[in-house]
Amino acid sequence: MAEIPKRRLGRTGLLVSELGLGAMDTPTAAEGPETLTTALDLGIDFVDTAREYAGSEFLIGQVVRARGEAGFHIATKTFSHGADNSQRDVDRSLSILGVPRVSLYQLHDISTPQAWEEVMAEEGALAGLRVAQYRGLVDHVGISSHSDEVVRRAIERDEFDTVMLEYSAFFPGTSELIDLASEHDVGVIVMRPLGGSGRTSAMRGLISEGYGGPLTPAALLRYVLSHPGVSVAIPGARYPSRIHENVATVQAYEPMGAAERRELERAAAELY
Repeated sequence: MAEIPKRRLGRTGLLVSELGLGAMDTPTAAEGPETLTTALDLGIDFVDTAREYAGSEFLIGQVVRARGEAGFHIATKTFSHGADNSQRDVDRSLSILGVPRVSLYQLHDISTPQAWEEVMAEEGALAGLRVAQYRGLVDHVGISSHSDEVVRRAIERDEFDTVMLEYSAFFPGTSELIDLASEHDVGVIVMRPLGGSGRTSAMRGLISEGYGGPLTPAALLRYVLSHPGVSVAIPGARYPSRIHENVATVQAYEPMGAAERRELERAAAELY
């Protein structure tokens, strides 16, 4: 079985599988533990979670305790905006995950100017994560956002090792931000590479009805990975079958040309 190719996660220097797992919804299915175990068994070595994802850190902790922490990277997040609370979130995460440290801890959904100012203040959440780094609990610090302006600020400030942003054929406009991140050696984690749950469900519904157009989960994943500035894409998965599908896509992956990307963008715009 071919291995999942690895990419460099920006200035962290970590080499991670270009296909990760976004574990927000994984605990919502009874097959959640099997889904996560399947991902790790098939070579996915980057798992993203958050304090706010109900049951997600707990599920990962169960699997860590069963198989050990070696062989994969855990990235989690704090929704707190203050230093004290972000430090407490780090401590809670490590306790639930059952690990002494995590590869990446991120500020979660910093998507307004006010949120940016709060986390970047002297007693803001970023300062708390820096303390956690000093304590040896966190290797690298990142930020997730749904705001292009916040992502741009985060990249240009050179204080974050990674940014998590939305990018897909449904949401192609962030391509320039990915280029900017590459210039600053900031790792890029792509959320919603298949468009997000609503778009993905609509697409799968069309396929089940006989749709034969270009818009497929495999094509969407290829689209994202065809951008050389993307470090890792983290589609969600509740069932092992989705893991197998995504792994098969990256194992057979060939980059998309410009014409194919534009065709997929047009199809995505027509769907949603």
